[in-house]
Amino acid sequence: MAEPILTINGVTKDYPAVRAVNNLTLSINRGEAHGLIGENGAGKSTLMKMLSGLEHPTAGSITFDGKPLNLCTPAEAMKLGIAMIHQELNLIGELSVADNIFLGRERTTLGLVDRGSAETAALKLLNQLGSNVSPRTRVNRLSIADQQLVEIAKALSCEARLLIMDEPTAVLSERETTALFRVINQMRLHQGVTIIYISHILPEVRRLCDRITVLRDGQYVKTVEPREADDAELARLMVGRDLGDLFPQRAPHLPDTVLEVRNFFVDGWVRGAGLDLHRGEIVGLAGLVGSGRTEFAEAIAGLRKRRSGSVSIIGEPADIRSPIDAIRHRIAYVSEDRKLRGLHLDLSITENSTLANLPTYGFPLLNRSARQAAANQHAQKLGTRCSSVRQRVGSLSGGNQQKVALAKWLDTKPNVLLLDEPTRGVDIGAKQEIYQLIHGLAAEGKSILMISSEMPELIGLCHRILVMRNGRIVGSLPGERATESDIMHLAAGLRENRVA
Repeated sequence: MAEPILTINGVTKDYPAVRAVNNLTLSINRGEAHGLIGENGAGKSTLMKMLSGLEHPTAGSITFDGKPLNLCTPAEAMKLGIAMIHQELNLIGELSVADNIFLGRERTTLGLVDRGSAETAALKLLNQLGSNVSPRTRVNRLSIADQQLVEIAKALSCEARLLIMDEPTAVLSERETTALFRVINQMRLHQGVTIIYISHILPEVRRLCDRITVLRDGQYVKTVEPREADDAELARLMVGRDLGDLFPQRAPHLPDTVLEVRNFFVDGWVRGAGLDLHRGEIVGLAGLVGSGRTEFAEAIAGLRKRRSGSVSIIGEPADIRSPIDAIRHRIAYVSEDRKLRGLHLDLSITENSTLANLPTYGFPLLNRSARQAAANQHAQKLGTRCSSVRQRVGSLSGGNQQKVALAKWLDTKPNVLLLDEPTRGVDIGAKQEIYQLIHGLAAEGKSILMISSEMPELIGLCHRILVMRNGRIVGSLPGERATESDIMHLAAGLRENRVA
């Protein structure tokens, strides 16, 4: 019989005006990988914060390895062998990779920090994860995917007995995800480490985990084994209803070309890439991490300097050298990292929703009522769930934050939308809502370029899928006939170019 290492008994967590976790009882077995799924706001992150010493239960008890767990700080959790990889990166950009991995636990010799020892140990951890990042590199020079691997290496370095992973693969490639799963299984089988694995990517949870627990509205719903429930059943348990068809039916787009990009070069990233976008068309941009997808989109939006290349809008040349130029030409870019680059979490929905279009609301004094009216209009159109548009964005769920990030750029009235990982870190119900929003924007005549690491959503939503490799567009596939195998073969260089 399996031996529990963690027992959660009747745990409740109350905040002002909201009960985040409600009378939850759950047990996690020693050495298992236990999946924890649920919509944003289901209570997953609150529960994990209580296990890692960041929050304290209002009621109920938690037992770890046979002893009551009463934590005051994360440091106490780490001493007991409980480590957590948070969804939001928790790294210091000015420090090296090795310094971040061993921060607060520096390796010393004769009282002095031993950088050589730290770099050797960091390199070993990174190699385990299939990463070729140098331990001496400053973290702020790394891509988001590489930063995520550093965060994972940091947790692995603690020699944890219970490792909590919150969306660890959201920005990882298939190769990096496979390497991570290999390390997880080695830790479980050879070191007896217990894993709590939180993810919105249901096939991934079913592939890795021994058991899966579903939470909804802060309450326990059900625990199943992967063979007992497919993705559709897990999604139904999460949202409490049948989602039906996840993707809306494709609508035909118009033939006229809105955006033409030719022969873009961005030093170190993009080599001669180009594309066309037609009115009402949704075009996907696929590729492995490091293929240049984000850098290409940032260059189109004036966020990244290009060495050469041209842009035309409805047949007219457009000189786009800055985000202001892009806004003037009705091009909007929604960043893949909404929390660091897309939103100001401490500001209200109104302030965020109108931030990219402030001159419209008066100068030098802003028209507050006009800003609030615009924010209300966006919230109603996008279905943003909030108490009011005065609510702080940081208090919203991931899906609703993403809607505010989209509202911020829709307020500039763009004709072209560049969406970078628009469903990253949001639950299945919110994903369906975002797919409907993207479909609706295309139906209004907006042209959309959508970067995504999730191939099923590219296939389900896009009219065409462009594939990047080594900074070039290496193929184009019709969305309705594309397969994941088609995309991966092009992305990995295993197939000749196919043009739709």
